[in-house]
Amino acid sequence: MGNLDLTDTEFKSATSQAPPPAHVEPLVLEPGGADKRFWRDLWHYRDLLVFLAWRDIAVRYRQTLVGLAWALLQPALTMVLFTVVFGRIAHLDSGGAPYPLLVLAGLIPWHLFSTALTGSGDSLVANAGLISKVYFPRMIIPMAAVAVAVVNALVALGLLAALMPWYGVWPTWRLLALPILLLLTALMGLGAGLVTAALGVRYRDVRFVLPFVVQCGFFAAPVGYSAAVVPERWRLVFALNPMVGVMEGFRWSILGTASEKVEAMVAISVLGSILLLTLGRWAFRSVERDAADWL
Repeated sequence: MGNLDLTDTEFKSATSQAPPPAHVEPLVLEPGGADKRFWRDLWHYRDLLVFLAWRDIAVRYRQTLVGLAWALLQPALTMVLFTVVFGRIAHLDSGGAPYPLLVLAGLIPWHLFSTALTGSGDSLVANAGLISKVYFPRMIIPMAAVAVAVVNALVALGLLAALMPWYGVWPTWRLLALPILLLLTALMGLGAGLVTAALGVRYRDVRFVLPFVVQCGFFAAPVGYSAAVVPERWRLVFALNPMVGVMEGFRWSILGTASEKVEAMVAISVLGSILLLTLGRWAFRSVERDAADWL
């Protein structure tokens, strides 16, 4: 073999012709570093968010009897039941809108919120094995659960869109507010889910109490009836439940009907969403570091 020693001139000539190495930024885990790069890490792991959401959708519907159609059957059956009970038996006022559409316009945001809350609230416990093996922003897991809830809501909106021509209801410019209301509902569910997930890491009985809390919230919100049936002097007190403004906003956007003071109700919902997100992020970040040890 020849001499492998290179002179300074030969070394500089060889290295100048070689392509520069790709820049790879190392991931340094240091105390407090996760707070500094929080939003950057969430964006960097966006592919993981999509993968986890798709995995949850596939697991939920792959081996069921009706598959994805359950996202249509559940609101459809509830709509029929509430229409019979509140519309035909109780004769509650619908404000001139077809009662099935009134119910469905309230069911969609409620199912989005409740599914996001229960899915994200139980997400850390359900993914304990993944959390203990590899580093990634833990908030990706509850965010993936909320993404699944949004997909279900979009499927249910397809049912609503199919029923609107049947009842002679056509979309107007108000429909432009619907994506904003969907986002508001999803963020509200994420905020409440982050609080629940943080509590569930340390207190496992939270996952057993949560269905009961969601059931109570279902009857406390105007799902099967309009907020207009509530006496006016109590309407804003009733709207302290942030889901009230979202549901009335949905009905205004889709059907063009809404109770009085709907603007104030929606404003309360926006404020509630901000407060829930702020509280949820703080609670989640406070247990994120030790989540693997608790799980």
